[in-house]
Amino acid sequence: MPGPRQRLQPRRPRGGPDAIETADRFHPLQNLSAAVEKTCHQHRSCLRKRAEDEQDRLRPHPLLPELPSFELPRTQIVERTRHRYEDIHQFVDAGWTLSAIARRLHLDRKTVRRFRDTDLDQLLASAHLRRPAGVLEPFKAYLNTRFAEAGGQVSGSRLFLELQARGYRGSRQVVRKHLAALRAGNAEPVRADIPSPRKITGWIMRPRDTLTDHQEEQLLQVRLACPGTARACDLARVFHDLVRHRRGHLLLEWIRQAEQDAPAPIRSFAGTLRQDLDAVTAGLTHTYSSGVVEGHINR
Repeated sequence: MPGPRQRLQPRRPRGGPDAIETADRFHPLQNLSAAVEKTCHQHRSCLRKRAEDEQDRLRPHPLLPELPSFELPRTQIVERTRHRYEDIHQFVDAGWTLSAIARRLHLDRKTVRRFRDTDLDQLLASAHLRRPAGVLEPFKAYLNTRFAEAGGQVSGSRLFLELQARGYRGSRQVVRKHLAALRAGNAEPVRADIPSPRKITGWIMRPRDTLTDHQEEQLLQVRLACPGTARACDLARVFHDLVRHRRGHLLLEWIRQAEQDAPAPIRSFAGTLRQDLDAVTAGLTHTYSSGVVEGHINR
């Protein structure tokens, strides 16, 4: 018979001493998507420059007299927009999260995201824009060109009829108001349209066979305009391929390439993978992962 001391000894756990720690596959893709979006945001000036250069190249009359220079009036809403942009980007540069910035400034997270991802000049123009003038936006380039052709001596009624023939459904007064702003030199400049960082990230992170021809063409133009975004796109697609086909044995080589020449947000993402390399490699290799456990915890 065993003695009392033997009966009181605890039983050794029969867990899995040889178990493999395996990371889920959702969070790396989510973090990569955030890194790609941040890259697109940081390189937005490349897209703006290319779009404006293309706009200048396609302008039909390059020798037309220049429009009056534009200067936004220093209204309360314009100044508030300018200060809010500066405050938010100070926190963004310091590494604060959207939620932390929103709590500090008493703003909605969507507002903080919009100020983080949108150029200041666009925000200021939006702050200055008044409805129903927004219906005129697609036709401003045409109006500005016709105004310059005539040296400012142009009939508002005639231009109104020309715009109607091109699909304009706004009022005659909105057209006259824009012409008056052109003559006074305080009309909003027509900005080149470029896709948002979130939209570009969506094109990059989605499987290529799900993109339309138009989306493929837009993404190609983004890649041509910005080598940094193009590099982020290439690395993101390779990583997505590693996840989809469970090629975890290639993860370390992917990390080395990213650390060598990727944009800063992608390099930072690669560094986090290296810190938990074994678990992430296992997650990209085996059919099982911690995703089910994560789901139960979140639920």
